[in-house]
Amino acid sequence: MATQAKRRRVAGLAGSEDPAPVASFLSWCRRVGLELSPKVAVSRQGTVAGYGMVARESVQPGELLFAVPRAALLSQHTCSISGLLERERGALQSQSGWVPLLLALLHELQAPASPWSPYFALWPELGRLEHPMFWPEEERRRLLQGTGVPEAVEKDLASIRSEYYSIVLPFMEAHPDLFSPTVRSLELYRQLVALVMAYSFQEPLEEEDDEKEPNSPLMVPAADVLNHLANHNANLEYSPNCLRMVATQPIPKGHEIFNTYGQMANWQLIHMYGFTEPYPDNTDDTADIQMVTVREAALQGTKVEAERLLLYERWDFLCKLEMVGEEGAFVIGREEVLTEEELAMTLKVLCMPAEEFREFKDQDGWGDDKREEDSLTITNIPKLKASWRQLLRDSVLLTLQTYATDLKTEQDLLSSKEVYATLSWREQQALQVRYGQKMILHQLLELTN
Repeated sequence: MATQAKRRRVAGLAGSEDPAPVASFLSWCRRVGLELSPKVAVSRQGTVAGYGMVARESVQPGELLFAVPRAALLSQHTCSISGLLERERGALQSQSGWVPLLLALLHELQAPASPWSPYFALWPELGRLEHPMFWPEEERRRLLQGTGVPEAVEKDLASIRSEYYSIVLPFMEAHPDLFSPTVRSLELYRQLVALVMAYSFQEPLEEEDDEKEPNSPLMVPAADVLNHLANHNANLEYSPNCLRMVATQPIPKGHEIFNTYGQMANWQLIHMYGFTEPYPDNTDDTADIQMVTVREAALQGTKVEAERLLLYERWDFLCKLEMVGEEGAFVIGREEVLTEEELAMTLKVLCMPAEEFREFKDQDGWGDDKREEDSLTITNIPKLKASWRQLLRDSVLLTLQTYATDLKTEQDLLSSKEVYATLSWREQQALQVRYGQKMILHQLLELTN
């Protein structure tokens, strides 16, 4: 099954196949040298959500679907105020690194003769974005409790507000000729942050440049029309003169063309893009066990103060080794532990006999021979030492307690098509997030039994 509705497009288009925005966009593409293969079409028909791209004829792996010249990209370097943004670069630095692009968008959106206007016409209606940051707080907490999404959204909202009032608004007020009062709005800024989160692309660094700051985000016309699937059939390639979307699988005539936004768990998809992949389609789904939850589970097993103090000493040692942190999480996929090294070391240090820990600590964790029976692959979990399995199991049980509902409740909702259909769109998406995570956690319970 394909993804649920990812995007609703500009107001007035819903429910009608109005060709004007697409025709205007394709005309703009020709003017800026953005070449679409005759084998593909931008369409609302035959797609999972709003506009998408569909194969008019069958496509083979390696075939070019379209090429976007770098001059057609919308970024801080190509917008009409690029010179000003470059001169003020120092004043526009922020934690996100997105402020220059967001200012470029704020300016171009209200510029009467913006060269990107036909591109903007294919954007979603900003007031109807489905990211959880736009849900009422009560609904967000009720539906997504335990998933990690409410906490991520709270951090986003705080940083967006801080960034807007400390950097963005003062800059716009200092240049009133470039930013009309209509775009000086925290709500619009929040919507554009969500749009950049969901629709922008970040060019990967070259291997020799991996010490550098990451590249700034870009808006890539045509590429952001494609919807996402974990099992995608196209991929964006970067070259010096253009960005190329290339088929990675055979695409039959009439089928939708899907890009990938990366290996994304459902909680990340809903947080950043406002949709999920229905169970069991998202092969990249994960569940988190908070690192402090493993510490809490270990503390449950201590009986006297001396044991508790020793446990905190072990935890501090793990912090020194940079294996754990107060806000970190161990990440478990369906078929692998993505944080295998960190989780294995944590279980080892928290479970080893006191004398062995003293010796291990004196050696700063060196001389640690990794044995095959200590390997933390999913298939090897039943073979782990009993103490490791017990601590992992207790940590999973504590994690399951953070959700408002149990697995059976979710299964009952999902197993009845009639009941599922009565849920709101947000309730369905949140259910997919919770269910996917709980299935992974319950698999761990079985493996540690």
